[in-house]
Amino acid sequence: MADVLRAESISKSFPGVLAVDDVSFSLNQNEVLALVGENGAGKSTLSLILSGVIKPDDGQILLEGSPVFFSSSHAAIQSGISMVFQELSLVGGLSVAENIFANRQPSDQFGIIKWKDLNRQTEEFISRFNLTLGSNALVKNLSMGQQQILEILKAISTNPKVLILDEPTSSLTESETEYLFENIRKLQKEGISIIYITHKLPEVFQIADRVMVMRDGKHIGTRPIEEVSEEDLISMMVGRQIQNMYGSIGEPHAENGLFRVENLTRKGVFEGISFCLNRGEILGFAGLVGAGRTEVGRAIFGIDPSDDGRIVLEGKEIRRTKPLDAIKNGIVYITEDRKGQGLFLNTTIRENMIAPSLWMMRASGGFLPVKQIDDFSNDLVNRYDVVTTSIYKKILNLSGGNQQKCLIAMWMGTNPKIIIFDEPTRGVDVGARSEIYQKLREFAEEGTGVIMISSDLPELIGMCDRIIVMHKGKIMGEIFRQDFSEEKIMAYAAGIEIKNSRNQALRGRK
Repeated sequence: MADVLRAESISKSFPGVLAVDDVSFSLNQNEVLALVGENGAGKSTLSLILSGVIKPDDGQILLEGSPVFFSSSHAAIQSGISMVFQELSLVGGLSVAENIFANRQPSDQFGIIKWKDLNRQTEEFISRFNLTLGSNALVKNLSMGQQQILEILKAISTNPKVLILDEPTSSLTESETEYLFENIRKLQKEGISIIYITHKLPEVFQIADRVMVMRDGKHIGTRPIEEVSEEDLISMMVGRQIQNMYGSIGEPHAENGLFRVENLTRKGVFEGISFCLNRGEILGFAGLVGAGRTEVGRAIFGIDPSDDGRIVLEGKEIRRTKPLDAIKNGIVYITEDRKGQGLFLNTTIRENMIAPSLWMMRASGGFLPVKQIDDFSNDLVNRYDVVTTSIYKKILNLSGGNQQKCLIAMWMGTNPKIIIFDEPTRGVDVGARSEIYQKLREFAEEGTGVIMISSDLPELIGMCDRIIVMHKGKIMGEIFRQDFSEEKIMAYAAGIEIKNSRNQALRGRK
């Protein structure tokens, strides 16, 4: 099969880092090539080179057999290579049509946009992909999943020969992911070749023809998908065998009344949420997008208000008017959106590590104790295995996995009794996942209560002692470890009652 894209001996260095090291590979016509590897493996740098965002130090790119050099991403698009980045580039205040055809709107000789032509072209284009979006709809009113699909449509609208997708399903529901896969297969039939970057290994086997593995900037190998297993890919990615991803599961926890939520309600969002959490227990929260799981976590932490309900920690009612109240009482919430809401990306690791704990470190005279902060930050970096040359390095220069470790470390520095962890492994690689799971086990073994909100069912089943399932703002059911199954979780998530189940969560176990 003829290749449409070929990279030969591509290398790229940054200060102190050889990000891409003599990488060569090919992409065949009409092929989906999955690109996998741990955070920091070089996947993003390689894709940025292919899409013209950055220039390689060495090597060359051949498109349909001819050498090409891109001075910019626009030059790459004009040549036929488009990339959809994990961070969306849409403008919320503009319409669907204006975003898809940004800087390419039909206009007259005076540069005035022909709005009828623009909307017609947009409707015709959207109809190709069976998408129910109006051309005049404002992007800011779309769901994250719809925005992700729109970002992909925007790239496709340039009629690329090669489409690079970077973590395209990170914000998609299961049905939206299937919709995306259907359209990827459609694009294949239309002659488009696709590089599909993902941390979700099950997706590789659903959509890819071949899979390419990178590690430490090097090309480790490329295999036909039918010749590898998930275990093979993990071994190639991390350079070692990971025997037990989720760690060892202990004995069932005795009910000890560590933490209790009673009838927590926020009108129009969630209603009558009651549950308990025992010391050393990992309690999962499952449900479809929009079920209200994140909103409950945010309300417990005091980010969002609640209209009714009580929160009791170690027998004492906790009143929260702001997150600092929760922090001082030993409750922390680790957001699913580490870049948008969790970390201060443009500041140092040191400044992030100390942010939630500043209230504990006021020195005399109002000055911050510099040495104490340095020691505190270095200790957290070491304890949570953050890979960095210095605590004065900016967070944005870390890999996704190390950013996630920083997010965990900064909150664990407050010595919490209760951790509410929202999507703990979103956007991190398999090696970092294993480390995060191990840390959660350690927290539980030390007596911390852990609430894990996750859309990853294998993750919930592998990690949790109990799982509470929400549907449209209410608790639909509670499942104990011996009864765990994806089918049962999904049935509750869809709002289906299961007969003869131990559904004590609905009654608010004490």
